[in-house]
Amino acid sequence: MTTFLLSLAILIGGYFVYGLLVEKVFGIDPKRLTPAMSRPDGIDFVPLPTWKVFMIQFLNIAGVGPIFGAIMGVMFGPAAFLWIVFGTIFAGAVHDFTSAMLSLRQGGVSLPEVVGNELGGGARQVMRVFSVVLLVLVGAVFVLTPSGLLASMTPGYMDVTFWAVAIFLYYLLATMLPIDKLIGKLYPLFGGALLFMAAALMGVMLFGGVGIPDGLADGLHNRHPQGATHAIFPMLFISIACGAISGFHATQSPMMARCLKSEKLARPVFYGAMVAEGVVALIWAAAAIAFTGGYEQLAEYMAVEGHTPGTLVHDVSIGWLGAFGGVLAIIGVVAAPITTGDTALRSVRLIVADTLRLDQKAFLKRAAICVPLFAVTFAVMMVDFQVLWRYFAWSNQSLAVFTLWAVTVYLARNRRFFYITLLPALFMTVVTVSYIFMAPEGFSLDPTLSLAIGGCAAAVLLCWFAARLPAMRRGAARLAAD
Repeated sequence: MTTFLLSLAILIGGYFVYGLLVEKVFGIDPKRLTPAMSRPDGIDFVPLPTWKVFMIQFLNIAGVGPIFGAIMGVMFGPAAFLWIVFGTIFAGAVHDFTSAMLSLRQGGVSLPEVVGNELGGGARQVMRVFSVVLLVLVGAVFVLTPSGLLASMTPGYMDVTFWAVAIFLYYLLATMLPIDKLIGKLYPLFGGALLFMAAALMGVMLFGGVGIPDGLADGLHNRHPQGATHAIFPMLFISIACGAISGFHATQSPMMARCLKSEKLARPVFYGAMVAEGVVALIWAAAAIAFTGGYEQLAEYMAVEGHTPGTLVHDVSIGWLGAFGGVLAIIGVVAAPITTGDTALRSVRLIVADTLRLDQKAFLKRAAICVPLFAVTFAVMMVDFQVLWRYFAWSNQSLAVFTLWAVTVYLARNRRFFYITLLPALFMTVVTVSYIFMAPEGFSLDPTLSLAIGGCAAAVLLCWFAARLPAMRRGAARLAAD
C-alpha cells in the first residue's frame, strides 16, 4: 500500500513541478490567439469550455489503454509501477503537451504536418502514410471488439453484425458532425465514468481492507510467466503505452488543440490529461494484483482459457463494486474502445484534409473524405487482425519516437532546453528498435544483439542531431536578428 500511495503522490506532484518546468521551457504565450479563437469554423475549430476539452482529451487518449495495458504490463512485476509513474511524468505527459503546443503554434495542423515542418518533407510523407494506416486499423478493430462484447450481453437477434453496423454508423456521425454536437456531448459523460470507476476502485483499496502485494521488497526482477521471451526491457515499455507514453496521443492532441481558448490552458488539458491517465493505469495495475492476490496468481488467472484483461475488469468491478460496478465495467470495456475508434477516424479525416488542403466547413468536402475512408475501413474489417494487431503496440511507440524527435528539433531551433524531449526520444528509440529486432513478431534476434542494435540506432540519431544543432542555432539567431 505504501508503494501505491507514494506512486500516486509522485504522479500528482509531477504535474505541479515538472509540468510547470516543461511549460516554462516551451514558453507559452497567453496573449497569442489560438486557432479556435482566430479561425473558428463551427466544425473542427470550435472554442469549448476547458473542462470539456480536458474530458474529451482524456477519453481520446485513454479508452481501455490504461486499463488493459496496465493489467498486462503489471505481469512483469513492480517495475511496471515505476514505468507508469516516471514514464508519465518525464515522457508521456511531455510528449502530449509539446506535440499539442506545436499544433497550436502551427494553426492546429495534424501530426504529420507537425513532424514534417520540423524533420522535413520525407518525414512528413512517412508520417502521413504511417498515421493513416495506424488510425484506420484502430477504427476497424474498435468496431469488431465492442461488437462481440455487446452481442454477448444482448438478445440473439442483436448479433455481432447488428452491433458492428450500429457502431459503424455512429463512427460516421462522429467523424462528420461538428466536434461539439456529438463528441462534445458524449465524451465528458464517458470520461467522467472512467474516472469515477478508477476513484471507486482506489477507495476500495484504501478503505476496504484490501492489501496490495506490490512485491517491491523482493526486487524488480521479472515476474512474467513467459520471462524467457518477455524481458522487462523492452517488452514492458511496449506493453504499457497508454498510461506511460503513447504515440497515438499525438494524433489526438491536434483535435483538441483546435478547441482550446488560450495557451495557458494547454498544461491543464494536455499534461494534466496524461497524468490522469497515468493515475488510472496505476490504479488498475494495483487492482489487478490486489484482486488476484499477487503476480503469480495474476498469471494463473490470465492463463485460464477465456480469461482476458476484459474478463478481469468485469470480475474486479462486480467483485468490489457490485451491480453498479458492472455498469461501469460495461462502460469501460465497451464505450471506451468505441470512443477511441471514432476519434481515430476523425483524426484520419483531419490528416487527409491537411494533406490535400481541403477546407472542412462544407459538408460535401467532409463527405468527399469520409466516404472512401469508411469504405477502406469496412474492407479492413474483413481481414484477420490476429497478426496485424501484434504490430500495433510497436507502431504506436514508434509514432511517439517521431514526435519526440520533431519537438526536440523545434526546441533546439528556438534555443530552448531541448533535453526534456531529447532524453525520452533517445530512450524510446532504443525501446522500439530493440523490440522489433527481439520480438517473435519481429526478427527474433538474440536479446543482447537486439539491445545493441537499439543502442546503435539511438547513437546514430544523436550524432545526426548534434551535427545539425549548430545550423539550427544559427538559423534561430538570424530569425531573432530579423
